[in-house]
Amino acid sequence: MANQVWVGLSLVTTLTIGSSATTDTSEPAFSENYAVVWGGDHVSFLNGGREVQLLMDKSSGSRFDSKVAYTSGFFRMRMKLPGKDSAGVVTAFYLSSDGNGHDELDFEFLGNRDGKPYTVQTNVFIGGKGNREQRIRLWFDPTADFHDYKILWNPSQIVFFVDEVPIRVFKNKEKEGVKYPSKAMKIIGSIWNGEDWATDGGKEKIDWSRGPFRTSFRSFAVDGCAAGGGCSARRAFWNSRCFSDLSAAQRLRYAAVTVKYLTYDYCSDRSRHPRPPPECPQ
Repeated sequence: MANQVWVGLSLVTTLTIGSSATTDTSEPAFSENYAVVWGGDHVSFLNGGREVQLLMDKSSGSRFDSKVAYTSGFFRMRMKLPGKDSAGVVTAFYLSSDGNGHDELDFEFLGNRDGKPYTVQTNVFIGGKGNREQRIRLWFDPTADFHDYKILWNPSQIVFFVDEVPIRVFKNKEKEGVKYPSKAMKIIGSIWNGEDWATDGGKEKIDWSRGPFRTSFRSFAVDGCAAGGGCSARRAFWNSRCFSDLSAAQRLRYAAVTVKYLTYDYCSDRSRHPRPPPECPQ
């Protein structure tokens, strides 16, 4: 197993290659699928709308949403996170439904002091209930380049990817009585003030002298079934059999990341969950 983990770590390092080269002009512009919903004066559009920068300063953060909600898909965003000293700053890429009892699938990137690694926190909300956090320490500098962050959501599983590396898997266990996200969700990107909890449990506050803080987003195409859009979910590639489980190579990378970079898992937090939640290993 040790040799397998070493091979997996080698694959993780090899596959995590950013690219800050010019944007792909074949990609749709932001306005085709997205709209700014908060902090419009804190948003910049570059390269004909194929790159968007969300800004946060002491007065406001900013956010965009997809124009429609989706019922399944393989959702991707290329992002470059805020540099400098970003402690307390949270950048998010996530899916969320509206209203009470909402479903939500989160990437939250937790800023840190200069020279310290970024942490990415994932969470799964079902029927308004979250508290399913996992945290991974990123093995590269996400402020130096663009990287892919992806969420696969289909009837079999939810998988969070960093570039081509799966960092979290949430399987559909409805047959075992475990709830699974089912509500149509929009795609959301945001930057906001999380200094009360994000860095060292809220001990590290935002240094506003290092602002404004900027996150850059690219890749505004959407591979998803729009709610009420007549999408043939059965024909969608992300719902095909080969996406119902991780491949052998993906399982190896996933195991390697878990061994080396996982810093928190709600499943093993006995102070919060004396008995593991039903979706966790028992």
